[in-house]
Amino acid sequence: MPGAALLMEMGTGKTLTSIAVAGRGYLNGKIKKLLVVCPSSVMSVWKKELENFANFDFTAAVLEGTMLKRKQKLNELVTGIGLKVAIINYEASWRMLEELKKWQPDMIIADESQRIKTPSATQSKGMHKLGDITKYKMILSGTPVQNSPLDVYSQYRFLDKTIFGTSYYAFRTRYARMGGYQGYQVVGYINQDELIKKAHSIAYRVTKAEALDLPEEICTMRYCELEPKARKVYDGIKKQNYMELESGEITTTNVLTRLLRMSQITGGFVNNDDGKSEFISDSKLKALEEIIDDVVISGKKKLVIFARFIKEIEAIRKLLEDKKIQYSWIAGEVKMEDRGQMVKQFQENDEIKVFVAQIQTAGLGITLTAADTSVFYSLDFNYANYSQALARLHRIGQKNNVTHIHLIAKDTIDEKIISALGRKEDIAKTVVDNWRKYFV
Repeated sequence: MPGAALLMEMGTGKTLTSIAVAGRGYLNGKIKKLLVVCPSSVMSVWKKELENFANFDFTAAVLEGTMLKRKQKLNELVTGIGLKVAIINYEASWRMLEELKKWQPDMIIADESQRIKTPSATQSKGMHKLGDITKYKMILSGTPVQNSPLDVYSQYRFLDKTIFGTSYYAFRTRYARMGGYQGYQVVGYINQDELIKKAHSIAYRVTKAEALDLPEEICTMRYCELEPKARKVYDGIKKQNYMELESGEITTTNVLTRLLRMSQITGGFVNNDDGKSEFISDSKLKALEEIIDDVVISGKKKLVIFARFIKEIEAIRKLLEDKKIQYSWIAGEVKMEDRGQMVKQFQENDEIKVFVAQIQTAGLGITLTAADTSVFYSLDFNYANYSQALARLHRIGQKNNVTHIHLIAKDTIDEKIISALGRKEDIAKTVVDNWRKYFV
């Protein structure tokens, strides 16, 4: 079978499954080059998952940075051992279309394939052209249909053009009823049983409810890349902190204050010389928007977003308001007498889709089981606060498997914090003896 769709919900193992499929193809001598196209926030996740689970030789390159750097990394794969894996995001894939065609992958995996649901979009057209010259293809998505059943066309046009053909207009005529102004608007759908049967002829569907052997609680990472300006600011402050601590007094308060400032930068903000907060990075905000689109808009599910800093919460609230998504929230400024109502609305009102919570404020005494997915936009240094936040969803009354997604800025303090929390370590208790490891 040249094409297959893994229509598996988040947390059910679609990445691991596709790595196993690619590995078997490599070991059987069917493929030598694999191209993974995915959202920016999961490029590094793919490399880590390969390192953790691939039971075969491979060389993987994440194609990021300037166009020149991307081309260099792609060319350097020639000298690699085993299966050669190039990982790129959708936005860059069409810009490197000619280079990728010349590279001639034997297999392409389109992760979160709903990103190419619009047939007329440039990145969708680019993926169609790549698909036409590649023998083996897979699409991965828990939400292949976001707005209408017609969303499947472009994804299957890339995957296997024999399923629905190469004309979107012929496809639309077959499966949609047109009307409205001059007959150009979709007013209904027809032949849906046939559409579903064809789509599922090369698809494998798994939901969380069906995956009964899954762990009850799943923690995953989404990686973000600081923009050059933010990276320069972050590196400068990290270096300054290290130098000042080397020559100054090492106290818990002193070290934690400096770590706090570095954490604020990974969330997108830095205090300028006037003491005012300046917005310098939207990398996490973009990654969060992707998750909101997948979980809330496409998946029709509720979502909890945890953040540590007020400025982050303000930015998240503005994002939700711009997207016209109703939400409840709790932070230090929300009066105690109003907090119960905020929780009640989220738990009981179907129109309230998101709960935004400041970790320190909302980590205790509330139940948020209306959602089974959370995002940690930023992290608290205190393991007790972190574990209490996890428990807001994973508690009595929760009927589904719970997924926690952590937004991590690559090569920053975020990675050190999540590592410490994973060891159930309270950073405040160990930071004096181990302070250097946080600033190198």
